[in-house]
Amino acid sequence: MGKFLLVIIVFAALVYSVFWLIERRRGGGSRAKRRTSPPRPMPRTTAPDDDEDFLRDLNRRNRRKAPGGSDKPSGDTGPAAGSDPPQPA
Repeated sequence: MGKFLLVIIVFAALVYSVFWLIERRRGGGSRAKRRTSPPRPMPRTTAPDDDEDFLRDLNRRNRRKAPGGSDKPSGDTGPAAGSDPPQPA
């Protein structure tokens, strides 16, 4: 019985060592031993006032509104900006 148990232990050790060597050759070892590339930095989010495209579009919109007059809806019949208020009679 003792010899049989010894044969089983030696056989298990051999099988384990063979699989361990195969894993090391494939590169499946521990992560600490692997060479990894440095992590890529996360893309930075920008606030709207830092975004050049947003500011360019905003300036373009403001320039379109300025020469045409007011930016009020066309159905508004109130006094125009800069005009004198009506005087009571």
